[in-house]
Amino acid sequence: MSVDIDNHSGVEIDLDSLHRQANFLLVQLRINLESELSITLCDESEMTELHIKWMDEPGPTDVLSFPMDELRPGGEGELPEPGMLGDIVICPQVAQRQAATAGHKTADELELLLTHGILHLLGYDHAEPEEHAEMFGLQAELLAAWTAQS
Repeated sequence: MSVDIDNHSGVEIDLDSLHRQANFLLVQLRINLESELSITLCDESEMTELHIKWMDEPGPTDVLSFPMDELRPGGEGELPEPGMLGDIVICPQVAQRQAATAGHKTADELELLLTHGILHLLGYDHAEPEEHAEMFGLQAELLAAWTAQS
């Protein structure tokens, strides 16, 4: 699995932990091990620009996902084709505020955002109630599995 992480957010982040988590999630979701994922950590200014450009919404957001080859999770005993999963952009400053509001560590919030971003790359969404239930249920399962093994 090729997972590239670029941190130009100005915030010190445990990149090794994010790298391990990304690999863990992609294995759990049965993504071909020859696939590629890019993760960028940026500051609020850059995230604001991206949020306006791609979502037409003001201000910074916590995470944006940009799927490439529309990869989907593999089924039981199935190995999907390799490809470019896409790009995830996370804003640690927004994550820090959200973590404080939620009463947990920033690292926990970053883990949640990475999981959320990967699920979006794989076609999951939360616009409709049934989509929300499916995506957030899977997100909770994946985070629990990650926490249990780390």
